[in-house]
Amino acid sequence: MQKIDIKTLKENVVSLFDDKWALITAGNKESYNTMTASWGTMGELWNKDVCFAFIRPQRYTYEFMEREDYFTVSFFPEEYKKALGFCGRYSGRDYDKAKQTGLTPMEVGNSMSFEEGEIILLCKKLYIQDIDPKGFIDESIDAACYPQKDYHRMYVGEIVEAYIK
Repeated sequence: MQKIDIKTLKENVVSLFDDKWALITAGNKESYNTMTASWGTMGELWNKDVCFAFIRPQRYTYEFMEREDYFTVSFFPEEYKKALGFCGRYSGRDYDKAKQTGLTPMEVGNSMSFEEGEIILLCKKLYIQDIDPKGFIDESIDAACYPQKDYHRMYVGEIVEAYIK
């Protein structure tokens, strides 16, 4: 992996999340969890380069995100789409996702990611906010995305390190 300045990343952020998906991972080598995300974004906020991650409270990764100060957001080549699908469908409470998918865990700064990632962002939590349904201007979003009323928690993380393969 080559460390880069995040401002030099050439990929389209919308395509990264929407088309490639990502793994959001928090924890350490003794205890971590990862989950697939197709929602998220990156940008500049509060004079910092940031990444936004959205996690529902029933997800196992939520516990790790609450406990840890750092998390990673990692993007993978197309051939890992099946592995990312597994990580999105099954809980780390019940499965060793690395073992099931063949992904190779590795430490990245104060968190974890996977050797197969082609873009890895190490993020330090700056802010959390629960999605409040009263804030929806377009009420169809609530009905379409939250039929169970299980609203995401938004994490804003400062991108403190970025790597590409």
